[in-house]
Amino acid sequence: MRIVVALGGNALLRRGEPMTAENQRSSIRTAAQALQELAQKHQLILSHGNGPQVGLLALQSAAYTAVESYPLDVLDAESEGMIGYLIEQELGNVLPPDQPFATLLTMIEVDPKDPAFQNPSKPIGPLYRKEEAEKLAQERGWAMKAEIQGASMDQQFRRIVPSPLPQRIIELRPIRWLLEKGVIVICAGGGGIPTVLDADGKLRGVEAVIDKDRASALLARELEADCLLLATDVDAVYLNWGTPKAQALRRTSPKQLAELEFAAGSMAPKVSAAIEFVEKTGKIAAIGALADLSGMLIGEAGTFIQPEIEMTSDITFSHS
Repeated sequence: MRIVVALGGNALLRRGEPMTAENQRSSIRTAAQALQELAQKHQLILSHGNGPQVGLLALQSAAYTAVESYPLDVLDAESEGMIGYLIEQELGNVLPPDQPFATLLTMIEVDPKDPAFQNPSKPIGPLYRKEEAEKLAQERGWAMKAEIQGASMDQQFRRIVPSPLPQRIIELRPIRWLLEKGVIVICAGGGGIPTVLDADGKLRGVEAVIDKDRASALLARELEADCLLLATDVDAVYLNWGTPKAQALRRTSPKQLAELEFAAGSMAPKVSAAIEFVEKTGKIAAIGALADLSGMLIGEAGTFIQPEIEMTSDITFSHS
């Protein structure tokens, strides 16, 4: 099978963990172990999140005041190369030595008139206390959004940026060429590098971060993948998440899933991407934990989404 696996940012860097290079390498080493079985049996295309990483790069860039801060499209490209390198190395350490890899910096075209540019919504980077968030907003012109974290319900803030919908994958042909040669391709990282076509037909980067899951769904459709696996740090899509009535959805159809509501900053993009892929292709998608990838593929783990299937769920009280 041809499988696109979208590795969530929280699957590559655990929540609340310091964003050190070694912590990222350790998480990616764990991801490589989970990907090993799939890579030996199927044709694999990997995408990944970059929210924490691109936010950190933006802070590092802004800290050096001798030059103007680098724009987000350049930082998106930097994060693609950094994370792709780590995935290549750690996955290469658990697969046969003759397995080829390639990380492809991937430009993805967006619509310059996308309403997202007037309504920033994508959180990137670390959490800030209110005073620090207000200072950053004033000094750097960043849009900030409040979040509630932890049992203490302390209000903290994150930077938010535009997240336009992906329209076209610029490097689609070289991705196909690499797959034809048996290469495991790492591409569309962080949703790809957001670009627009000017009036004269020339590409330029824009200040945005494309949602990784929506970009992965587009990638899977364009490559005619058999399956889209969306890996995150929870074992399934949950109804009533965080309450004593939490239920893990096990099998569902796009139509049934579309009737439910999920948090915009967490599960909603994955659900939307899965619905879009299954509706437009008639194939399968699954959402679940990184460690359960093989089970997700055959419907024995995670939330399995396919056309015309009755919804089933588990009742659990472990996430109260």
